[in-house]
Amino acid sequence: MDSKKLIGNLLDFYDFKNKTIVSVGSGGGQLIEYGHAAKKIFAIDNNEEALRKLKESLAKSGLDDKFTLVYSDFYLADQKGDVVMFEFCLHEMPDQVKAVDHAGEMADDILVLDHWPESEWAYYVAEDKIVDKSWQALRSFHFRKVQKYEAAQLFKDYEELYQKVKVMGEVSINRINPFIGQKNFSIPMAYGFALI
Repeated sequence: MDSKKLIGNLLDFYDFKNKTIVSVGSGGGQLIEYGHAAKKIFAIDNNEEALRKLKESLAKSGLDDKFTLVYSDFYLADQKGDVVMFEFCLHEMPDQVKAVDHAGEMADDILVLDHWPESEWAYYVAEDKIVDKSWQALRSFHFRKVQKYEAAQLFKDYEELYQKVKVMGEVSINRINPFIGQKNFSIPMAYGFALI
């Protein structure tokens, strides 16, 4: 997936300038470039390995002075900011309504970045049902703004796809069987942003 395009879409969708961001699920650091415009970022993740990767990414980007890494369950976090941003993680939370309600106690703006319902990529990584459930839960809140985007995951061969999805488990591995033997293919990945 073209992460530069995703970041560009994100910067067009929401103005991070001089704002304090509470970023949820930001471990790994794929989207940290938005941090150049922000004043400060609290990066909350409950995965230590993901936070370690984020720390490495921050050191390479020169953004480490803006980020404070917080190892915590989001439901227990109490940082305050201008916006709470869920980075492709809300669908993985056990109670999306509770998560958004908690985010509302932390900031005036809530920004959700996630797979779009019926995304082919969400199907292949066996997250289609929880993504649909998450967007259904979000509909109980007022969207000030929402936008869908189309992208694609690109793979040189089946092995590369297999390595990416194997952590998702047996269902996902079985779903990618149609790609066995294929070379240089893509899988559509629709995603969306919602501002609450």
